[in-house]
Amino acid sequence: MVNILETFMDTMKSLTIQDEDQPLHVGEVMACWIYLAGLELAKVSVQSGINTTTDDELRALLQEDMKLGTSQRKRLHEFMIKEGITLPPAPEDMPISDPNSIPLGVKLTDDVIANELSLKIISLIMRAAGAASESVRTDVGLLFVQFQSEKLAFAARLKHLMRKRGWIKVPPFYVPPGLNNH
Repeated sequence: MVNILETFMDTMKSLTIQDEDQPLHVGEVMACWIYLAGLELAKVSVQSGINTTTDDELRALLQEDMKLGTSQRKRLHEFMIKEGITLPPAPEDMPISDPNSIPLGVKLTDDVIANELSLKIISLIMRAAGAASESVRTDVGLLFVQFQSEKLAFAARLKHLMRKRGWIKVPPFYVPPGLNNH
């Protein structure tokens, strides 16, 4: 049986080890590069959503995600520059536009905007979890644990709005064969 106190103490000891003098391994470099590339792509998608939606609550969440993404991009960008990692190309910002001037057939619905944002957040959460678990250097692992927890907190608020509006996509319920359906 796992001793939780010992596990906690071992974890705390490993977090105090300063290993920033060690070079990054290729997996850590790739994780940084891919996560930053994902943040850059998500940025223009969120900007597009802000330009498209007329729902005030969705717009507020998109703006919150924009701030979070900007903060994460800045921290990761600075880390990568410090470590000498080439930055991925970033798309240009979307110009601000009036949501009411977007023609039908081009304008995304709030349901689609919210679900697209949800998928991007899920993708970044999974990427951060993988990067944290594969990191050898403590500073890299902690950076991605922080990114993951920030995205998880945001995802909870997004899920609440999606449930409230009926936008959340729920797979069919699973009923094992032979189980009574009552």
